[in-house]
Amino acid sequence: MPRSKVPVPTRTKGPETGFVEIAGLIQSAKAQTYQAVNTALIELYWQVGGAISRRIAAAEWGEGIVRQLAVYLEETQPGLRGFTRANLFRMRQFYDAYVDDEKVTPLVRHVPWSHNLVILSQCKGMAEREFYLRAAAREKWSRRELERQLQSALFERIQLSPAKVSPVVRQNSPEVLNVFKDAYMVEFLDLADTHSEADLHRGLLDRLKNFMIELGRDFCFVGSEFPLQVGKQDFALDLLFFHRGLNCLVAIELKVGRFEPEYLGKLAFYLEALDRDVRKKHENPAIGVLLCASKDDEVVEYALSRMASPALIAQYRTQLPDKAWLQAKLHEFYQQNLAGSAG
Repeated sequence: MPRSKVPVPTRTKGPETGFVEIAGLIQSAKAQTYQAVNTALIELYWQVGGAISRRIAAAEWGEGIVRQLAVYLEETQPGLRGFTRANLFRMRQFYDAYVDDEKVTPLVRHVPWSHNLVILSQCKGMAEREFYLRAAAREKWSRRELERQLQSALFERIQLSPAKVSPVVRQNSPEVLNVFKDAYMVEFLDLADTHSEADLHRGLLDRLKNFMIELGRDFCFVGSEFPLQVGKQDFALDLLFFHRGLNCLVAIELKVGRFEPEYLGKLAFYLEALDRDVRKKHENPAIGVLLCASKDDEVVEYALSRMASPALIAQYRTQLPDKAWLQAKLHEFYQQNLAGSAG
């Protein structure tokens, strides 16, 4: 691939430095205000749902009383929105779903009501709900992105196939297992079945925002075809990112075919060059990701077992998986674990 020049950021000078600072303060205050309003709204819906649930459970109210309550609120609270009969029933369902789980209950206040409704309606169990509540709050997903992650069966995929990492990653940075995935969905690229590495590379750059959402919120883009010079030879790393939480560079090499063990040698070389010539003193050693079209997990395990560099091997998928099939596999996985623990 041809090497592209890495843009040099321009420094803000003069009074504009103060402008940027003030704009940042405003954005921070707006975010805090939104979170406070959302927390208060969720708390209100929780209390309303609890009041309805307790009265129905005590036989003080019948099911039909909720319709009357909706009419009463509409007549006595002019301009009030969100308290229709259907939404009042959702508040009751919302309360009933979480009231007995002290660990999950606080999480519902960290995401918008629309997100709570999506998670409540589409997740099958409390473990799955907790997973998506935590992820949505951490990654700041929009409702559309939350629905995409549910459709992609992210919970099932992570439970069945955790990230494949080298031993040095597992020993020195166990938190990496919560950052990286075994497979990344790039269906938004609309790639043809027979695509080249250049097609994949170009597509990821054209839809970089989508790719960074798929990677995770703490990833920052550094460059494409990032130049590395070792001795008298020039090399180009496909994609370079920085992860704020891990405080390290993340090198991604793209392969449109099946993973082959020899790919790790080149990736280790790039990581050494990054650590020697690019990494800053306060940063942790770089991590490398081989993103391949397919992989044999047993070959991956053998290849990584004696890998001395912090590397991961992941797969990219151009189509969303069959969620029903993954749910069945996860159920089978749980049943096997239960049988094993009972034995």
